[in-house]
Amino acid sequence: MISLLVNGKRYKLDITPDVPLLWVIREHLKLAGTKYGCGIGMCGCCTIHINGKAKRSCQITVGQAKGKKITTIEGLSASHPLKKAWVEEQVPQCGYCQPGQIMQAAELLAEHRNPSDEKIMKTMEGNLCRCGTYPHIKRAIKLAAQGGKK
Repeated sequence: MISLLVNGKRYKLDITPDVPLLWVIREHLKLAGTKYGCGIGMCGCCTIHINGKAKRSCQITVGQAKGKKITTIEGLSASHPLKKAWVEEQVPQCGYCQPGQIMQAAELLAEHRNPSDEKIMKTMEGNLCRCGTYPHIKRAIKLAAQGGKK
């Protein structure tokens, strides 16, 4: 039996500790916001927070996550500045990568209140967007850093 704390809620799962956390989140907890992209931690679609740090959930086993605070895109409030900025800047096209993009950006803003363009690009470079919305993503991050004021 493994106990996980996800989005402030405790779950007890009868599962082997070597199962990737991504599959536990999606299949067992039915939180579908975290996406499967590449399965090797290179695209960022599955990015979540573990103890406040952005991590690729496809590369972490449920056993490694045990006892840690896990936050998925569903765990960010609807009024989170990044979620609002994403809408304001019309970031999503297909939308598939957006939960991972937002989770990576949330860690960035938690650590840097007003990141430079260079810092944004460096932090976000591991999160791929097949639609190429990178300029919109950067603007949304800047907008959220400014408290939503253009």
